[in-house]
Amino acid sequence: MKSAVVVVALVASLVAAAAVNAQSGKVELGANASLGGLRLLPDDSPWHQDISKSPVDPRSGRILARIGLDKPLRADFGTEYEGAPNGIQYVVVAKGQKRVPVRFVEYAAESDAGPYPIPPDAPIEGGPKGTGDRHVIVLDRDEWRLYEIFNAFPEANGAWRGDGGAIWDLRKSQVRNPGWTSADAAGLPILPGLVRHDEAVAKGVIEHALRFTLAKTRRAYVPPASHYASDALDEDLAPMGMRVRLRADFDVSGFAPEVKAILVALKKYGMFLADNGSDNFVSGAPHPSWNVDALRQLMRVKTRDLEVIEMTGLVVGRPQR
Repeated sequence: MKSAVVVVALVASLVAAAAVNAQSGKVELGANASLGGLRLLPDDSPWHQDISKSPVDPRSGRILARIGLDKPLRADFGTEYEGAPNGIQYVVVAKGQKRVPVRFVEYAAESDAGPYPIPPDAPIEGGPKGTGDRHVIVLDRDEWRLYEIFNAFPEANGAWRGDGGAIWDLRKSQVRNPGWTSADAAGLPILPGLVRHDEAVAKGVIEHALRFTLAKTRRAYVPPASHYASDALDEDLAPMGMRVRLRADFDVSGFAPEVKAILVALKKYGMFLADNGSDNFVSGAPHPSWNVDALRQLMRVKTRDLEVIEMTGLVVGRPQR
């Protein structure tokens, strides 16, 4: 019996390795490289769940009204903004990339210890002088692992410093420990939820949920999120991990193809509230060929055109003393 179990485990391992090899063959190397239209997580990931027919949450109307029913969706990505690539950057590396130590500060106890395979010239969100979230995201295309850091700064001898970091095995559907953050406030991975040019334009299809932000959030989270970033207990505020979708009756005809791809994905997969930020900002990766004028069409979609999906497993934080 033991030998049969070993054989089954070996076969499973070989199948997983073959899948990773097939994926990595489609993924280019370098900063903001094409991922070949691939979605990054396994089929059973919540990010790939079809929520087009999921029940609407009883508080949907109140939560959306609190956001502001006439506020538009906006593409928080494009070509350049103030001299830096506009969007959340990433870099793709190969298995042999040198691993360097990372010193975590604010959320050290909730961070995955290094070393991380960060190249010396890894792109930083907002550029080297950026004052925002300064995410550094590294995808190892051969190991199919994702390394993400928040508020990252290079240090001497190739080392890095950050406030928090997480390592994701993209062959598994993972959730952080309850109460833990990641490189994102909600405790979610970042790269799998970005709008990417190789999907929306080159492939014409996005097959996963997206990431978005709101200015005011609740001291609560909904799995697969694992962390909140607010002191507010108002039940009409959105909790981290809240998932919204575009209404089924919203007419997506007449939009540019790349925007239509986003809207179709929002109907089928929705988007997760992942961080505090500007209201209804949809996250994406920069690319020099984004049509910024076309992306502005996203502003035709308003909060009133969305629905909050039923929130199961809501975790509410205790009041601050």
